[in-house]
Amino acid sequence: MLPLLIILAVAFLLVVLPQLWIHRTIEHNAVERSDLPGTGAEFARHVLDQLNLAHVKVEATELGSHYDPDAKAVRLEPRFMAGRSVAAVAIAAHEVGHAIQDAMGLPSFHRRLALAKVGLILSWVAAAFVWAAPLLMMVGRTPAALILNLLGFVGTALVSIALQATTLPVEFDASFKRALPLLERGRYLDDADMPAARELLKAAAYTYVAGLLRTLVSIPGMGRLPRL
Repeated sequence: MLPLLIILAVAFLLVVLPQLWIHRTIEHNAVERSDLPGTGAEFARHVLDQLNLAHVKVEATELGSHYDPDAKAVRLEPRFMAGRSVAAVAIAAHEVGHAIQDAMGLPSFHRRLALAKVGLILSWVAAAFVWAAPLLMMVGRTPAALILNLLGFVGTALVSIALQATTLPVEFDASFKRALPLLERGRYLDDADMPAARELLKAAAYTYVAGLLRTLVSIPGMGRLPRL
């Protein structure tokens, strides 16, 4: 009983607490501010145009704020798209950071995309192993089906962990090497708001750290690429 409690406590510390911190950081800074010069979408559009990235679209999404490298689109949740808040500006800056990485041909950005596409195919194969194993067990009544099931599970976990791990440096680069200088140079936020902006950029990057930790203590998700 004690080992199980220890495992549950570790899982809580690794998964739940980071998610709570990220959620609290965003919500605390998502309060509407009439004194800000524009919405998250307006900030993104302004910066993209200044950087000669007028071809990159700014769109609303219900799937979580992200940058789509195939569509060349910065996509923001409605509250960040139309909201005037420090959170809206910081998250828009983070996603613009990914657009900058894409435009400049950052090797880690494009390497991560290539690995993600390969990893997605491998995860489908691993998932097929997991689904096929019970059927083989029923038809063939062979222990090999159990081995196949185990290989599928382990393979899926390794693919998911590898994808998350290759995503982390890209996220930190987007937050601290791209987005933060944009906010500091552009004077879009007052000096008093910059500590909160830095905390939000940290939260945006650590979303993927939390995802990696969640993968390590749970069955990984299948069938989709992690968003940027």
